[in-house]
Amino acid sequence: MRGYGENVKELDVLGVRVEMPTNSPIVLLRERHGQRYLPIWIGAPEATAIAYAQQGVEPPRPLTHDLMVNVIGQLGHQLEQVRITGMEDGIFYASLVFDGGRRVVESRPSDAIALALRSATPILADEALLDLAGITMAIEDEDEVERFREFLDQVSAEDFEGGPEGEEPSGDTPPPES
Repeated sequence: MRGYGENVKELDVLGVRVEMPTNSPIVLLRERHGQRYLPIWIGAPEATAIAYAQQGVEPPRPLTHDLMVNVIGQLGHQLEQVRITGMEDGIFYASLVFDGGRRVVESRPSDAIALALRSATPILADEALLDLAGITMAIEDEDEVERFREFLDQVSAEDFEGGPEGEEPSGDTPPPES
């Protein structure tokens, strides 16, 4: 499923965590006015970039996503929205929307999310994608969300450096096989 419809929902980034036992990082998004969550498996460097942005870490020299935000602004453009556009074979896709929708650039969701956090840009997903890939948490599952938030309060970006032993991170990937 790829594409983008009219019925879109804004998402908030809850944070990143490492899924055990595979040691695979995920970013967890939540529908702003709803109960659906969208987990996206990502690579360790992307998890670090998102965690840095959420923690407000300002490195002495710009990292790649900081550089991209600076370049976009210096070229006179504005990132207006990030769209999580679809999912095929367990892999998510995203687009960066610039200049009133006149320019759209394909992106990995993790890079799009890292840019959105650095530029205070809304993250959107189509209702159909949330129906397909979203997870609805029941009220009794709120304890799990609270534990996740506690985890995020204690984790640092350095926790995501390095991937599973013997593997190179490959970016946004389908969920690991159990």
